[in-house]
Amino acid sequence: MQIKPQKKKIRRTVRLVLWILLVQFVLINISAAFYARKLTYLREGPPPVETGSRNIFKKTWKIFVGPRLYKLPVSWIPSFPFDTVKLKTKNGVLIDGWYSKTDSVAKGTVILFHGVTSNKASAIEEANEFRFLGYNVFLVDFRSHGLSEGNVTTIGVRESEDVKLAYDYVASKGEKQIFLWGLSMGAVTICKAVSDYGLTPAGLIMEMPFGSLQEHLEGRARTLGFPGEPFGFLVTFWIGVERGFNGYKLRTARYAKNVTCPVLLQWGADDTYVTKPEVENVFRNLAATDKKMVIYENAGHESLLRKNTSLWRTEVESFLKRNTR
Repeated sequence: MQIKPQKKKIRRTVRLVLWILLVQFVLINISAAFYARKLTYLREGPPPVETGSRNIFKKTWKIFVGPRLYKLPVSWIPSFPFDTVKLKTKNGVLIDGWYSKTDSVAKGTVILFHGVTSNKASAIEEANEFRFLGYNVFLVDFRSHGLSEGNVTTIGVRESEDVKLAYDYVASKGEKQIFLWGLSMGAVTICKAVSDYGLTPAGLIMEMPFGSLQEHLEGRARTLGFPGEPFGFLVTFWIGVERGFNGYKLRTARYAKNVTCPVLLQWGADDTYVTKPEVENVFRNLAATDKKMVIYENAGHESLLRKNTSLWRTEVESFLKRNTR
C-alpha cells in the first residue's frame, strides 16, 4: 500500500525539477536576447559616467539585461592635414573617413580600422606613426560608429563591406601598396574582407583579433566575473536571430585560410578579452607564408603602440619595409 504514494511523490519531484529547468531555460534565453539587442545597438548622445561598481547584484543585473552602449563622440582630430571622405554602402549608409597624404613621397597607404564601440580618433597615434614612416593614411569609422551613419553594429559581419569601400577608394587613386591595420573588431573585419572580396593588400597588421563572435562574447562574460558558457553560445544565437545572420559563422580562423598576403599579428599577454589560444588558432590558419606573431608582455586589450612604443615601432617598421615594393 506504500508503493503508490511513493511513486506519486517521485513524479511530483520530477515535475518540479523539470519546471525549474524550463523556467531557467526561458529566463536565460530572455537574458541572452536582451543582451544581444543592446550589445549590437549604439545609442546617440554622450554615454553616462560609469561608476565601476563591484556589487554582485549590479553585475548580475548588467549581464542579465545587457549593456547600454553609445556611439562615442569623435572628441579630437588629427594634428596633420586631412580630407574628410564619405563612402556609401549598398544600403545607402554613409561611412566617414579621414584621408591624409604624407609630407614626403608616399611609399604606400595604410587604412586603419578601430574596435567595436570606438571610432577612428582612437587610431590617430598609429596614423601619426605610419605617416612618419612615409605612408599616406586613411582612418575609417565603421558603420554606426563615430561620424558614420547608423546605430546597429554586427561586430564585423557586415562591416567587411566598409573595409572594401575604403580599399577601393584608395585603389582608385592608383595606389598599389595598400596595407590594412585593424584592432580587435577591426582586425577581424580586415581579415574577413580579404576573404569575402578577394582583396589583395600588400599586407595586414592585425592587433588582438578575437577568434569568433562566440569567443568574443565569452570574453565579455569573463570580464564581469561570469563563466563564458552558455552565455557566449546563446547570445551568439540571438544576435544572429535579431540581426539576420548566422553568428556562429563569424570565425576569424575561417577567413584566415583565404589570406595569402603577408601578416603581422600582435597580441597582449594580459588580454582578458582575447585568449592566447584564440590568436594562436588565427595565426595557425593564416594561409600566408610570410607571417609573424608578436606577443607584448604586460599588455592587455589596449593600444599596443602606447603600451610598448619601441617594440611596436620595431615590428611595424620592419614589416612595412619588408613588404613595400
